[in-house]
Amino acid sequence: MLKKIIASAALAILTCSASAAVPNTAYAGVDGGGTKINGLGDNEGSYGAFIGYSFQENFAVEIGARRLGSWVYRGADVDINQYAASVIGTLPLQNQFSLFARLGYNKVKADLSLQGVSTDATDSGLLYGVGVGYNFTPTIAVRIEFQKPSSDSHNLSVGLAFQF
Repeated sequence: MLKKIIASAALAILTCSASAAVPNTAYAGVDGGGTKINGLGDNEGSYGAFIGYSFQENFAVEIGARRLGSWVYRGADVDINQYAASVIGTLPLQNQFSLFARLGYNKVKADLSLQGVSTDATDSGLLYGVGVGYNFTPTIAVRIEFQKPSSDSHNLSVGLAFQF
């Protein structure tokens, strides 16, 4: 049953006639939002940048870097960054809106500092996300996205992208 649902969704994306992105174009952008990591306390502000390439009107590849946030945990300063590479599938809707989903691989790096002693730790794995986009013009778009960089964290961001 799950295979039929996945196949139907993929077919719907592939056969959609509206265009959210011009094929064979590059884009770049910035985003800002908030990150929640279980066990580290409240949401913290995040910001990042990304570049991508639309190789087909419904598919793109994208790389990005994001500062997920800074926390104080048991007296230690903790800064967490994310580096990611993803494939993005887009489903254009009416009136310049689109839905998109991301599947990729990311590295999450935590830098810890306590009383002048510093160390770091990394974790790599699956990245996924979903979002909605709106094209103001053929070259300027805004997007809202929910991402899951790791099993114990999530990020909600608003981004601005420029196609060139």
